[in-house]
Amino acid sequence: MVDNLTPEQRSLTMSRIRGRDTKVELAVRRALHKRGHRYRVNVPWLAGKPDVVFTKARLVIFIDGDFWHGWRFEQWSQKLATYWREKIAGNRARDQRSAATLKSQGWSVMCLWEHDVKENLERSVLGIERRLARLRCISARRRLARASNKPP
Repeated sequence: MVDNLTPEQRSLTMSRIRGRDTKVELAVRRALHKRGHRYRVNVPWLAGKPDVVFTKARLVIFIDGDFWHGWRFEQWSQKLATYWREKIAGNRARDQRSAATLKSQGWSVMCLWEHDVKENLERSVLGIERRLARLRCISARRRLARASNKPP
């Protein structure tokens, strides 16, 4: 497939694609903040720079764009030029490596797809809140268990 744009036009087009603070990310973050949750954003020292991080609960959330992260990739990948197939396949492999690294470090990893958030933001936020509640409950149980094992 031949690129119809000059290198300068392609560069300008690609520079306008957001890597962070996308509309979908902002919608999720606003909804979480409105419900009283506090979090970190794009934490650089964690694998994959998660979009939202709840440090105390050890929960990281990736909000993945459908195209760039290959939602239903197998169904439409053959329609793409080789460059884009390789690019998106590489993104998917990197996502899997990042998630595996974070899990091995004791983090809970949650991934939201762009289309799911757009379709039902409320359901996406409720899913995050359920996971947070479960992780906070587990954390509280561990603290209680440690406290009960201490000598008086």
